[in-house]
Amino acid sequence: MVFCSFTFLLFFMPVVLLGYRFLPRRAKQPFLLCASLVFYGWGMPAWLVLLLYVMILDYAGALLMDRFRAKKKIILAALVVLNLMPLGWFKYAAFLNETLAAVTGVSLMKDSPLLPAGISFFTFQGMSYLIDVYRGNARVQRSFVRFGVYLSMFPQLVAGPIVRYIDLEAQLENPAEVSTAAMRDGLNRFAVGLAKKVLLADAMGRFWGRISGGLPEAGLVGAWMGLMAFSFQIFFDFSGYSDMALGLGKAMGFTFPENFDRPYRAKSLTEFWRKWHMSLTTWFREYVYIPLGGNRKGGARRNLNILIVWALTGLWHGAGWNFVLWGIWFGILLIVEKKWVLGREWAERIPGWLRRILTYLPVLVGWGMFTGKWQVFPAMAGVYGLAPAAGPALECAAFLPVLLVCMAVSFMPDVKMPKLKKAAPLLLVLCLAALAAQGYAPFVYFQF
Repeated sequence: MVFCSFTFLLFFMPVVLLGYRFLPRRAKQPFLLCASLVFYGWGMPAWLVLLLYVMILDYAGALLMDRFRAKKKIILAALVVLNLMPLGWFKYAAFLNETLAAVTGVSLMKDSPLLPAGISFFTFQGMSYLIDVYRGNARVQRSFVRFGVYLSMFPQLVAGPIVRYIDLEAQLENPAEVSTAAMRDGLNRFAVGLAKKVLLADAMGRFWGRISGGLPEAGLVGAWMGLMAFSFQIFFDFSGYSDMALGLGKAMGFTFPENFDRPYRAKSLTEFWRKWHMSLTTWFREYVYIPLGGNRKGGARRNLNILIVWALTGLWHGAGWNFVLWGIWFGILLIVEKKWVLGREWAERIPGWLRRILTYLPVLVGWGMFTGKWQVFPAMAGVYGLAPAAGPALECAAFLPVLLVCMAVSFMPDVKMPKLKKAAPLLLVLCLAALAAQGYAPFVYFQF
């Protein structure tokens, strides 16, 4: 089930939110667990087996570490392997097979396994719980229902944010009473996120899809506009999902960590990655970068750690060499920025607007790698000509107003506007009308 379907908007969401609010306190979490399992298994019931496997494994594994503390390091290592095995099979087996076939001509697989939605998110979330229990940062959760709610809560199950158990523990142990004001504020934020997805991201996705389908005909102008559209598609798609997740959580009395903070207004790449998909950045910092040694073992080791983390970040995003190159691209740029740019007097003298542009351009190049549409780079360089052909030119003209709106929302400073809660009902009506007219596009990050 997806947030932007009529089944969710007109049936599942109202039933679950009202049920959770008015059920007796002792029934709330069992109800929420059951609702979350229904949500995840709605379109593909077989995926529930995988989610329950991770849930039971991590719940029982933490209890084992608590029971056999002298051997908890060995237990943790086994649990990490058992957590990563399904992820490795469903997400990376076909990639490894394709790489092997390209090098040796030998293929070991006939068909690629279907990737379960959100597998990377709930796998990483479960492992963060195990590692925090191992470190002594989190107490073992002895209620299976409570742990199940933590791992599978439907608002953030499929595309995050990745919530650490220590950030949600107190809220699970002592659930907040859901007030009318909290539900209203949560649903207002949900409506804003839905509008980001349906009215902005999906439009930019359609434009990019048409441009990327014929890049030689798009010319320099069309290629630049198309890739910019993709940069806004992935931002509004993912930040919209995060807004919806945080809004639904608030409507049930939960506070999830923020996942985006206007990243395209960043003045450096370091700042950009502190504002984009913040929960994933935090996960890799806490559970990979710092255990590798962080910046505590000299500059050369720090640079190696950064490259390792960013190669893994790229691989997390997708099973393909374009994702690995995308991660290494940012790893190299961040190393260069830390060594020669950040804190330098000459850099601080550059006007803020220009620093934002100089940050956005390498991010845009990175998105070109991310798409795997390598023809976009010669097209952007003018190899196929400057002006688009007649068809792409009409597409550019038709989508230019929405592209300008996306640019304004992404780059302009905060301005005083009427409270969005007054516009939320209108946004919801517009989204329902758009969904009825054009259907919905899958969330970009569902594939991760």
